[in-house]
Amino acid sequence: MIDSHAHLDDRQYDQDREATIARAFASGVEKIINIGADLAGSIASVELAIQYDNVFATVGLHPNVFDEFDESQVQELCNEIRNLASNEKVVAIGEIGLDYYSHDENSITPEQKENQKKSFVAQIEIAREFNLPVVIHCRDAYEDVYEIIEKYPEVSFVFHCYGGGLEFTQKLLSMNNVWFSFTGNITYAKSDLEVFGVVKEIPLERIMLETDCPYLTPVPHRGKRNEPAYVTYVQGKIAEIKQISANKVDEVTTRTAKKFLSLA
Repeated sequence: MIDSHAHLDDRQYDQDREATIARAFASGVEKIINIGADLAGSIASVELAIQYDNVFATVGLHPNVFDEFDESQVQELCNEIRNLASNEKVVAIGEIGLDYYSHDENSITPEQKENQKKSFVAQIEIAREFNLPVVIHCRDAYEDVYEIIEKYPEVSFVFHCYGGGLEFTQKLLSMNNVWFSFTGNITYAKSDLEVFGVVKEIPLERIMLETDCPYLTPVPHRGKRNEPAYVTYVQGKIAEIKQISANKVDEVTTRTAKKFLSLA
């Protein structure tokens, strides 16, 4: 198994990070991709990847990072990401994208949306420059993300923690440069939700596994801190939905992740 999306640089692992990584490898996880979500996290992600042979890094700036920055500050931050992208342990740019979800009573403004779009495009350009794939964060912004990525057929994209509907999924499946990854939230989603039809619709060859740890902890550990070892529960749920063996899910998703991320 490969956990294609983890945040082991999070402070929740400060007391047992090494033990958490050891548990993952002991449980059958072959490689862990640690994801940058802001500048500090991207730097930490690279440092972590350098420390461990089978941990790799992505570097990028989450769309919410840009809600308060002007264009000159955006360019400065993107230059920092460009510098980090040259490290040999960096395997993708991400997580980047668009997030129009509001956590309070204030809606995301048109100006904030435009700033997010500009920043998303700037980081896709970095991915293209370094011939790296892109890890997409998308929330309440699927059509706007689509309008941007359809202009980059030469760049490979994976929608992390994918939550798009069936109709939108079919549109993405018509593109040969888009993949999908699923997290522990599919283990506790209600059985009538569209996500199960979406998982069935997507060919296994275009799916990757992830935990998004320390978040979205799967059943049976829901309520506790998530960790890469728990990616096996995501694997098992996908096997259940598709009515195939867990070993088949392991084999195919691992092969897909290695190809997508150019890992040996």
